[in-house]
Amino acid sequence: MTYLFSPPAIVSLPIQGSDKRFPVGRVFCLGRNYPWPNASDPAPSEPVFFMKPACNVVEASGELPYAPATEEFCHEIELVVAIGTGGANLDAANALEHVFGYAAGLDLTRRDRQRQAKQHGLPWEGAKVFEAAAPMTAITQAAWPLDAELWLKVNGQERQRAHLSQQTWPLAEVIARLSHLLPLRPGDLIMTGSPPGVAPLEPGDVIHAGIDGIAELTLRVGPRPTSQAA
Repeated sequence: MTYLFSPPAIVSLPIQGSDKRFPVGRVFCLGRNYPWPNASDPAPSEPVFFMKPACNVVEASGELPYAPATEEFCHEIELVVAIGTGGANLDAANALEHVFGYAAGLDLTRRDRQRQAKQHGLPWEGAKVFEAAAPMTAITQAAWPLDAELWLKVNGQERQRAHLSQQTWPLAEVIARLSHLLPLRPGDLIMTGSPPGVAPLEPGDVIHAGIDGIAELTLRVGPRPTSQAA
């Protein structure tokens, strides 16, 4: 087969304790999935999914590019679920059998653009999709339920912390519901929502975040794009 131009490289993540890598297919993200007591808008009555392209996934290390076209570049620490075997119309009772492993990830957001989209009933892609919008750690194989907390600090000050048991929708139900919307495939990732404490990042900030027993990440926020520099 001859292509008009070279296809993009396969996006992949390392697997803890293995020399193999996990090829990333689709990235599904779950809207608010923890109680946010001071949120300005009501919590959804059922799981709400949106997507990021696989090319937004990067390994969580080194410098994090500051997103263009925003004044509110915000962090959201999340449990990432890596699907190892596909399936459609799954029951919650067996949905977890399709999980390969877990990672810690950041659902980075242009919060000002997301707010505008919500106000006008528009899609969220303009707020959620940009280069390096989904930094992730290596994938760790572990048994569910995970008795663990996810947390995030900026410059040593804690901003986010919650136990995974505080998720509004149990993980098995999230996977099952998504599989009723479309068949899941090996390589799919599901970002499962972020606890309260989301706040803007500034150039030079150091992010230290993780999920107990799964993985930790450290990133330094890079400079604002030249067109945005003060």
